Amino acid sequence: MVAFLRLALRRVAMMPVMILGIALLVFVVLQFSPADPAYNALGDSASPEARAAFAEENGLNDPLPVRYFAFLGDLVQGDLGVTVAPSQPVADRIANAFPLTLQLTLLGLTLAIVLALVLGVTSAVYRDRWPDQVFRVLSMIGIALPSFWLGVLLIQQFALNMPVFPTGGYVNPADSFSGWLESLALPAVALALPVASSLARLIRTSMVAELDRDYVRTARGSGLPSFMIIRSVLRNSLITPLTVLGVKVGYMLSGAVVIEAIFDLPGMGKLILEGVNGGDVGLVQGTVLTIAVAFLVVNVVVDLLYLLVNPRIRTV
Repeated sequence: MVAFLRLALRRVAMMPVMILGIALLVFVVLQFSPADPAYNALGDSASPEARAAFAEENGLNDPLPVRYFAFLGDLVQGDLGVTVAPSQPVADRIANAFPLTLQLTLLGLTLAIVLALVLGVTSAVYRDRWPDQVFRVLSMIGIALPSFWLGVLLIQQFALNMPVFPTGGYVNPADSFSGWLESLALPAVALALPVASSLARLIRTSMVAELDRDYVRTARGSGLPSFMIIRSVLRNSLITPLTVLGVKVGYMLSGAVVIEAIFDLPGMGKLILEGVNGGDVGLVQGTVLTIAVAFLVVNVVVDLLYLLVNPRIRTV
């Protein structure tokens, strides 16, 4: 337990350093944006003198290091700036949009994990038989399907041809839980299937290797029930998929941005598109930084889960 806490604290202690690196990268990259904040804020009719005064007032003429440290100072206080038009705090816009993206990601992740476990375990238990062959083909097809293309197909089939689900839009779960599920069902499926297919192949490969170990043959020879053997094998087989899960969650967070645009969901994807189309560097900077930090937090959580599942690494 002491070793686990030591490693966990080491992972958590690295987070501020990594967040500073992410903030630096996002800030520097967006400084090369061709968008002129003064032009976007004041409009076409603003005079050159007014734009120059705006740039001076907002520190746009300061050297890059000065602007970066000013940005960090605001960031520590939770100030991500204001949007161009209408003028609203970026933090407030993100606070309204991020919960939807988080809901979509968690719903898609839950669905992906359930599907991956069912497909992976079934393929491993029935390896080289027809269920294994069928599920392996299905998983290969799922990996090859891009989420955005799959989303379009789902809309065409289940919202237009068979109007079971809405084509887009969002229903708050506080207003209607069933409406919320209907509004996020197709986006979650589009987000989950490629990830589930990839994880299922990993689980199947890990379980097949584990099923050939000596302790499994000994357990079978001792007459242990099959479900107990499969449970132990599955736990030992989850170490490899867990190392990939953090990356997959990051993929789902970024993929949710695209899926939200397809299904017209008012999440982080809509904010990024709004910022890009309107030349609002501050809005893009705040949303990208939030997603990157969320990705970092998820990876730290997955690392801690990996330490719990694999006790051998705690001695490292």
